[in-house]
Amino acid sequence: MKKIYTALLFSLGITVASYARTEKGAYLDANLPTEQRVADLLSRMTVEEKVGQLLCPLGWEMYEITGPKSVEVSQKFKDLIQQTEAGMLWATYRADPWTRKTLDNGLTPEQAARAGNAIQKYVIENTRFGIPVFLAEEAPHGHMAIGTTVFPTGLGMAATWNPELMHTVGEIIGREVRSQGGHISYGPVLDLSRDPRWSRVEETFGEDPLLAGRMGGAMVGGLGGGDLSKPNSTIATLKHFLAYAVPEGGQNGNYSVVGKRDLLQNFLPPFREAVDSGALSIMSSYNSIDGIPCTSNKEILFDVTTDWGFKGFVVSDLYSIEGIHETHHVAPTIEDAAAMALNAGLDVDLGGDAYRNLVSAARSGKLDSGALDRAVGRVLTLKFEMGLFENPYVKPESARSVGGFRSGEVAREVARQSITLLKNEGNLLPLEVRPSMKIALVGPNADNAYNMLGDYTAPQPEGRVVTVLDGLRRQQPGIEVKYVKGCAVRDTSTADIAAAVRAAREADVVIAVVGGSSARDFKTSYKETGAAVVDATTVSDMECGEGYDRETLDLLGLQPQLLKALKETGTPLVVVYIEGRPLEKEWAAENADALLTAYYPGQEGGNAIAEVIFGKYNPAGRLPITVPRSVGQIPVYYNRRAPQLHPYVEGDASPRYPFGYGLSYTTFDYSGLNLLPGDDGTLTVEATVTNSGDRDGEEVVQLYLHPEYAATVQPLMRLADFRRVSIPKGESRKVCFTLPVSAFEIIGPDYKPMLQKGSWDIMVGASSADIRLKGSHVM
Repeated sequence: MKKIYTALLFSLGITVASYARTEKGAYLDANLPTEQRVADLLSRMTVEEKVGQLLCPLGWEMYEITGPKSVEVSQKFKDLIQQTEAGMLWATYRADPWTRKTLDNGLTPEQAARAGNAIQKYVIENTRFGIPVFLAEEAPHGHMAIGTTVFPTGLGMAATWNPELMHTVGEIIGREVRSQGGHISYGPVLDLSRDPRWSRVEETFGEDPLLAGRMGGAMVGGLGGGDLSKPNSTIATLKHFLAYAVPEGGQNGNYSVVGKRDLLQNFLPPFREAVDSGALSIMSSYNSIDGIPCTSNKEILFDVTTDWGFKGFVVSDLYSIEGIHETHHVAPTIEDAAAMALNAGLDVDLGGDAYRNLVSAARSGKLDSGALDRAVGRVLTLKFEMGLFENPYVKPESARSVGGFRSGEVAREVARQSITLLKNEGNLLPLEVRPSMKIALVGPNADNAYNMLGDYTAPQPEGRVVTVLDGLRRQQPGIEVKYVKGCAVRDTSTADIAAAVRAAREADVVIAVVGGSSARDFKTSYKETGAAVVDATTVSDMECGEGYDRETLDLLGLQPQLLKALKETGTPLVVVYIEGRPLEKEWAAENADALLTAYYPGQEGGNAIAEVIFGKYNPAGRLPITVPRSVGQIPVYYNRRAPQLHPYVEGDASPRYPFGYGLSYTTFDYSGLNLLPGDDGTLTVEATVTNSGDRDGEEVVQLYLHPEYAATVQPLMRLADFRRVSIPKGESRKVCFTLPVSAFEIIGPDYKPMLQKGSWDIMVGASSADIRLKGSHVM
């Protein structure tokens, strides 16, 4: 009778919150164990209410700004709650051309906090159990909302080879998300990139599992490390599960050709390390592996994560459940796709449409026994552990700290540490500044704020982003910097290469800033998933970012012609790449006097680049991904399995720049390799690194392993540890690595980890292709 009465009240649109509160259920008692509270609440919920907790619809239409300090829920949100009692919202605070939220109609941080409070208040007062809503936000390199800090994208962060710095980045992101009322941060991205044609390389930490795992694990630790009792802790969502970054043809979401052994040895470990560091959410990916869509792959979504002891929930990528039916064609209906996903261990529907069908699927017997309660229980557990039932609101004034001074300084430090010097002929850099010095600054990325930022970035107010032009003038205000754009990234309809040449001839040095862009604009069309659509009728700068896959890695538009014209002037030429993927650099490697990449360096990128060019900062970034000579080499990555590559008919099989590579303004010598086996099977590796140059600097010391013989074919080398070390000029530092026994394990013939006995090569060096010290160790 009670259920009938409750349903009647819902159908009339009458609030029943007060009715629920009179029962004083055990789930409201904060003194009880979480498990007991979850069990009590589940026992009271209808199928419809349970399914609602698994829905995560798009959130940016769920509020209305009614005044400078007044934000209310929209009618659309009221209708959503009446129809579904959705338990989550995604991207409520997001602003970008896809959402049509701008600096004018989007939320400031304080307004965002008020919007979150209004959403919570409405749900608590207008649903039977008053279950607070989770607000999930995109945050791969900063919270994707107005006023927040924009760090370099993932590839740039990985180039720092500095996990401690990533921990600090995570702390800032967590504080900015939580102070605005958000709870879930989407990121870090742990896909291993082996194909630079793929559109989302910029979001990743590169090609190596150990580097990606260390950086991702450190960021998760900064985001709270899974301790939801911390006030600034978020639920870190790891993207994208699994092998998403190696699609056939580099096409986003395409079938991934990858073997089980490769999954176990390379693609799963970064996620495992991040889970061990406290990640409480994992996002499935759009691709399929060996004929099974990842969004309905029980082996990886449930079996693997259960073996890891994962305590969180799995969420779909946007509309990827629909993709089981519409893209992969393995489910005849959306209802079947929803049932397949839930049964496989996919808990939450990002998009919120497919899982509405779970109500009918449950009644028709398509769901495995207990699957629905298991998924809902995972979500409710984290809501209880975050304390949302007791403290669902935030103080709006606390959001005023978002984007504060220290966060900008950290963004600048990450950008500094990421910049990777690839060539420095005749030690042109750092520039020797003279009072009468003239610099010609040229190129489509020399003074374009949005091209510094990468995808998944909100609109920025004027002056917030420091361009290269801004940085050069700020760092050396006394010198003359003449800026000429020269050409666009892609558009060939307007250019002024002649003006760039004139400026170059009158200058002491030319700095050409070229590359690509992931900057979305309002001319771009988008898929339902938010991926950009390549449009032949509209030529923006965008040639990278989700949806923008490439068939070449060449500089686009008139950029090659611009560089060649600048070279012909005879003026010393510095080339800076702003890029989201390792673009082709053959011409620049042969012809530029100095060459560096800054990836997408974020809001402080211009300052960081200028500091490096003028020698205020000695670069120590190292490549987290291989730079190929041509697309014909793809896939090309350092830790490929034996045998050794042989030359092609047209040329060398080696890459232009190898994994781990990067130059400095000083030099480092390596000596004193010492291998110290421990009684417990560990191995301590010692090496002495000496700064033999005339500048203080940092070196990234890299340790690689290789078994002489193994039970299965192994990589020619694999990264086992690394350390970024600061060494003053003329001084030495002893660097010590302690390798656990597990470092000498391989995936055996039975697909299980096994200790590989025998002789192992121990290699210490400055990159994967620059080994300075070598020894052997017998296990």
